[in-house]
Amino acid sequence: MRASLALFLASLLLLLTLSHGLLPSRILQRMTSSSNYLTNDQLWFNQTLDHFSPYDHRQFGQRYYEYLDDFRLPDGPIFLKICGESACNGISNDYISVLAKKFGAAVVSLEHRYYGKSSPFKSMTTENLKYLSSKQALFDLAVFQQYYQESLNAKLNRSNVESPWFVFGVSYPGALSAWFRLKFPHLTCGSLASSAVVLAVYNFTEFDQQIGESAGPECKAVLQEVNQLVEQRLSSNAKELKTLFDADELKIDGDFLYFLADAAAIAFQYGNPDKLCSPLIDAKKAGEDLLNAYATYVKEYYVGSFGASVQAYNQQHLKNTALTGDTADRLWWFQVCTEVAYFQVAPANDSIRSSKVDTRYHLDLCKNVFGDGIYPDVDATNIYYGGTRIAGSKIVFTNGSQDPWRHASKQFSSPEMPSYIISCHNCGHGTDLRGCPQTPLVPEGNAQNCSSPDAVHKVRQQIIDQIDLWLSQCQPTGRHSI
Repeated sequence: MRASLALFLASLLLLLTLSHGLLPSRILQRMTSSSNYLTNDQLWFNQTLDHFSPYDHRQFGQRYYEYLDDFRLPDGPIFLKICGESACNGISNDYISVLAKKFGAAVVSLEHRYYGKSSPFKSMTTENLKYLSSKQALFDLAVFQQYYQESLNAKLNRSNVESPWFVFGVSYPGALSAWFRLKFPHLTCGSLASSAVVLAVYNFTEFDQQIGESAGPECKAVLQEVNQLVEQRLSSNAKELKTLFDADELKIDGDFLYFLADAAAIAFQYGNPDKLCSPLIDAKKAGEDLLNAYATYVKEYYVGSFGASVQAYNQQHLKNTALTGDTADRLWWFQVCTEVAYFQVAPANDSIRSSKVDTRYHLDLCKNVFGDGIYPDVDATNIYYGGTRIAGSKIVFTNGSQDPWRHASKQFSSPEMPSYIISCHNCGHGTDLRGCPQTPLVPEGNAQNCSSPDAVHKVRQQIIDQIDLWLSQCQPTGRHSI
């Protein structure tokens, strides 16, 4: 199949070379880089800075990627894979590559404005961040879609052709995927909103409640004991405690406690619960020091294997406006502090997280890092998009049973927007596209390491059925398809 496609493309290349100029060589390129990417060959186009001003015509360079190895000419669909709150260094080789083969789709991916190399400014001051929002990002996608469709038509020596488009995203990009279909239904045949956090939440207590449920009674009890020990030691000898976790730089106690809470949450979010629970339960049974056991997990797994950075929790680091290194931490906190909140705070009772990581901690962070008057207007965000009452159509919502973020997603089905929960011991954030564990990424989102591969396969088949149905129903307007 791929050999015949390559032969067809080669013939097409020869034809167009003789008549209308060269097609870019990346159309015929096979993946030669890491198996983590389908491609990491970067492309650029000029994007509008402010889509909502009729007077501001400034532009900036926005990075994108295309993967055409499986593209079925002349009428294959285009899968738009949305990048989110980090640098987008290529099109990752997850389950979307399987879907691309199945549907003969081209895959394109656009880096989110401000992140990675797609920065409009050379300084990330609060004033310069005012164009960083989900609303601007959605218009970016719409403008990019028009640009890419015209670019592809030019490559293929055709005009007035509109390919069927389908949109994909996980987590915040999952929310963007749902919102793109909601706001621009004429531009896409449907959307997959994987672990899509569509509900802006001011006090997100359900996050920790889910961690406790996912942990199970024994592990939950140990985690609560660890939290008690941390709070006691923080009062008596904070310096020694922070040194134990290699987190001396976190001078603000709330930053340190948030770092420790995140370290536990990640194990359930990304499908590695046993990496956390097994050593802690064993240490408890053996009468060993639980703080040492937890510190070992944090340093060896969360920071070591997972790659988390202590610096990312340091408010002094978040205040850095220089466009050097990775600015994603500051950028995402700006979106949190202005649009969506997702404030992960301790429930009133039976909490795993320290009660000191409360609403005031988050609001103080927003003010300290970005200045007075910066806070999330979650009501406005949910009014604009609908929250979990989103009134869209042809959107598939998927969530992993152990994922604490699923409570900010749409977990109930409706006729036009089916919702599926993938239930298993290590099914977390984006399991449908990433498999288990969700990080590190396994090629093609292999589900063999999920504790219930059948649960993953069942939902994937439902996704395939929806894509197949909605692509067949798609009748682009304004142009004709071939």
